[in-house]
Amino acid sequence: MSRILIIDDDRQVCETLESLIFRLGHECFAAHNLKDGLAHLNRTDIDLVFLDVRLPDGNGLEALGQIRNQASPPDVIVLTGQGDPEGAELAIQGGVWDYLVKPSPIKQIKETLSRALAYRQEKKAMGQTMSLDLTDVVGKSSVMRQCYERVAQASGSDSTVLVTGETGTGKELLARTVHRNSGRSSRAFVVVDCASLTESLLESILFGHTKGAFTGAARDRVGLVKLADQGTLFLDEIGELPLSAQKTFLRVLQERRFRPVGSSQELESDFRLISATNRDLAAMVQEGAFRQDLYYRINTIHIVLPPLREREEDIIILARHHIDKLCRQRNIPLKEMDPEFMEMLKHYDWPGNVRELFNTIEQAFVHSGAEKTVYAQHLPQAVRIRVAKSMLGRGKGEDGSGLEIEAVEEEEALPTLKDFKMSIEREYLLKLVGAYGKDIQKMLNVSGLSRSHLYAMLKKHDIEA
Repeated sequence: MSRILIIDDDRQVCETLESLIFRLGHECFAAHNLKDGLAHLNRTDIDLVFLDVRLPDGNGLEALGQIRNQASPPDVIVLTGQGDPEGAELAIQGGVWDYLVKPSPIKQIKETLSRALAYRQEKKAMGQTMSLDLTDVVGKSSVMRQCYERVAQASGSDSTVLVTGETGTGKELLARTVHRNSGRSSRAFVVVDCASLTESLLESILFGHTKGAFTGAARDRVGLVKLADQGTLFLDEIGELPLSAQKTFLRVLQERRFRPVGSSQELESDFRLISATNRDLAAMVQEGAFRQDLYYRINTIHIVLPPLREREEDIIILARHHIDKLCRQRNIPLKEMDPEFMEMLKHYDWPGNVRELFNTIEQAFVHSGAEKTVYAQHLPQAVRIRVAKSMLGRGKGEDGSGLEIEAVEEEEALPTLKDFKMSIEREYLLKLVGAYGKDIQKMLNVSGLSRSHLYAMLKKHDIEA
């Protein structure tokens, strides 16, 4: 028996779905607004949510992040009276199981419900039989949990994998994690940096060459493709691969056969391909800069690594992990992190993602010297200045004069910097919500915050939007 939650303000729809769900032998709960629905999710483990889009207190699609952020996130079926192609795209990107437009036939709803629950049971069974080795992969946010699900799927198959994400998000680390959890884990993981390959040497490096094949070829050389035989070939920054090489490599990918430079004999290599890029390959295909047939070949399982700004709840976890690692490497007692230090980390936007965070943490660690605590003052000046400018910029009113702050009488004690910042932050959020109400997109545009960051700050200050 599964637990199913309906979040819909149409009571007739709720009654119809409840009747169907009870007949199928499942437990059912209903909420008629987002607030009650999210509250129910926080106190009860739910397997599946039927979610309406237009609700009295907000847009259901805007709440997908909060729904997916549960310890055991439910699957979601969006059921709406509004046929909205962009809404459907946003819903699918948010990880929903299906997007149904009311009125949908009961048979269709029943089939979708049954498939979603069957898939969930299979996923649970797979999770019980397969425990992932996530060495050095850190993160508990909902977006990272979705990544782990994709890693588990990729590890259980031998299909090609494409890992995409901004620079510094950890694409190679994730690729190694897939390899480490796969049936090829005992064999080689061979890295090819496509960005550093010159077109003249590309075939020699990938496929190898025979002695005397060209000037300087003093001996036979085994190519990286052959070194990956029975293991994994990782093409890092595949978007940088020249078009001429793309055609050549497509045949190798199809046939698993290649000819070393200067040789008349073809060789075979049974490798599993994982590719990574920070570029939009679909757009490159449209521009003619990347072969469409190769794109389809490498994109069987697609794992998207989110930027650090979209996984704010992982920032302190990552910082703690790296400080502990540095302490162990230097064989010194673990250092603490000052609260203001952590607040500053959370307020920085991390354009360089995890790579920049780790580099910043190491600089602060070195500056802290023999001190037992890492303070905000130990952070690089560039980070502190950027955070300060960001907070000052967000604190300005529409007239540019800044938020009103009551004068402090001489006899009054100044608050701590942390309390002052919290007060200003709360006042700004109240003004933001008061000015733009339910228009979440306008709030994001004005504040410059990401959606997840805004929700996290509203939750921290107990402000409803």
